Amino acid sequence: MLVDAHAHLDLKQYAADRDETIQRAKDEGVSGIINVGIDPARWQSSLELAAQYPGYIYLSFGLHPNDILQVADPEAVMVQLEELILAHPGLVVGIGETGLDYYWKNVPPETQRRYFIKHIALARQTNLPLVIHCREAMPDLIAVLQEDARQMPIMMHCFSGTLAEAEQCLALGSQVYISLAGPVTFAKATDRHEVARQVPLDRLLVETDSPFLTPHPFRGRRNEPAHVRLVAQKIAELKNLAYEEVLEQTGKNVETLFGLTLTQSS
Repeated sequence: MLVDAHAHLDLKQYAADRDETIQRAKDEGVSGIINVGIDPARWQSSLELAAQYPGYIYLSFGLHPNDILQVADPEAVMVQLEELILAHPGLVVGIGETGLDYYWKNVPPETQRRYFIKHIALARQTNLPLVIHCREAMPDLIAVLQEDARQMPIMMHCFSGTLAEAEQCLALGSQVYISLAGPVTFAKATDRHEVARQVPLDRLLVETDSPFLTPHPFRGRRNEPAHVRLVAQKIAELKNLAYEEVLEQTGKNVETLFGLTLTQSS
């Protein structure tokens, strides 16, 4: 089945047509969406959105590494995060996105690392998978994972590293998945193409990161979960596999990682 393993439908970019966007995803055969809440101020609206689409939208919550210093009290947010997870078992199915981002310079690396480790500890405590963001920080991020997150369930969201880095991540444990998004459809994304070819299908996920990272041929427009089929199609092409085989296995992978049983979209 086709599943968008990472989207941000709670963001303002969908304020005018959120329900229509979700319907388009259903019309394209998308059987489920993991909505990732990165803004604590919008966690409640994410819960309300999931309540409107039971069994279709599930949630992951975390404090994005770029946003740590944008909240008044990051420690209080971490307490709120734990309370939210414990209050909504089976609905909040992941922790994150969390990780390291050195592209933007607004949060010191050590601060990012400290809160990344707090998310890892919370994931261990709650037995939930980590949804990991990494941008221009892969060596440091892998070092943290090797020290603190071996044998944990992990989604490497919108993976942008090399094949060697993907292999280092996969070596952390059998529950680590590499997730590919719109950039794998770009002609010049040779590293991502190699990752798609070489990483075993049973360790891959597909996602949109909507509203960001719109795949070809819709680059320059707002992304949406319906476009996840383009990611899956590109992976099928790169692996020389049937599209349906990619759908079946990546759908199973989402169910395994997040502990879900989804219904095939008609």
